[in-house]
Amino acid sequence: MSVTRSFYGNMPDGREVELYSLCDGAYTLQAITLGATLQALYAPDKYGRINDVTVGFDSLSGHLEHSDYQGKTVGRYANRIAGGHFFIGDEETTLVRNEKGLTCLHSAGEFSDAVWDASVTSENSVELSFVSPDGTNGFKGALTAKVRYTLEGGRVTIDYSAVCDRDTVINFTNHTYFNLSGSAGSDVLGHVLQMNAPYFTPTDADSIPTGELRPVRGTAFDFTTPHAIGERINNDDEQLINCKGYDHNFCLSRKPGEADVTVYEPVSGRRLSVFTDLPGVQLYTGNFLDSSVLGKGSLPLVKHAGLCLETQYYPDTPNHTGFPQCFFAAGEEYRSTTVFELSIF
Repeated sequence: MSVTRSFYGNMPDGREVELYSLCDGAYTLQAITLGATLQALYAPDKYGRINDVTVGFDSLSGHLEHSDYQGKTVGRYANRIAGGHFFIGDEETTLVRNEKGLTCLHSAGEFSDAVWDASVTSENSVELSFVSPDGTNGFKGALTAKVRYTLEGGRVTIDYSAVCDRDTVINFTNHTYFNLSGSAGSDVLGHVLQMNAPYFTPTDADSIPTGELRPVRGTAFDFTTPHAIGERINNDDEQLINCKGYDHNFCLSRKPGEADVTVYEPVSGRRLSVFTDLPGVQLYTGNFLDSSVLGKGSLPLVKHAGLCLETQYYPDTPNHTGFPQCFFAAGEEYRSTTVFELSIF
């Protein structure tokens, strides 16, 4: 096992961005301090060939000029908040509305656009930290966040922690786009997905949850048994049509000893198992990638080039009392762990 640090690039204002490489056998995880980003994850296929199984950019300029949050840490509230506002008790919080002038998406990118501090915490882990000042993008209270990446063979553990000096909502996720084929120019429609998720949260035309917990049974959203991503993605379903594919929160029903989500790629033989202590996972299938931007290896990011499995509290939770809540009182610590485990079948 080893952890090395190297120079990755300079921000427009001159600040240095670092790259940390964690290596354990045939597996390598790379993280950069811009956005506490999971920059790359190298893993062997069933033939022993080692490839990067994430979609993104080779250079800092790609992240700055073209990013759709590839690999980034998103907070303090990942996903969407309708109308850019919510209440804690009788006190309203009004946020920046960075999506169509209607919605606060991914907290307007504060954490994912920041340069985090980093330190090596062990022979196989690196911890990144960032302090969000009071009032940033409308959120009240200064919030200190930490994200730790740990690599043990093919097992990537992401530990999140945060504390705020005001009552607030907290919801962190990782926005890695996975493509288990290891081919940056291909799509993920042949990947086979299974989720322990009997319900999903349908959305309106602006991708805001309606508040309904809809059973997946009999729909294109039923991944309780394995299905290829592309098998039903073009079905005549209003939910799929509005989002041009999957971009929905699934409600997890945890089963002891089982992964919450499993996805495998038949040709490479790579399998990704996801374990989380959070109630939901957003499945996003890269619906708005359109080949206009070049990613790793100078290959175009084609439609459905990667799939995201964003473990989370449900979108717009502060405005839906029936959802599992993510309210944290001043001084109360938020903690969460998600594991991405790679293997070969």
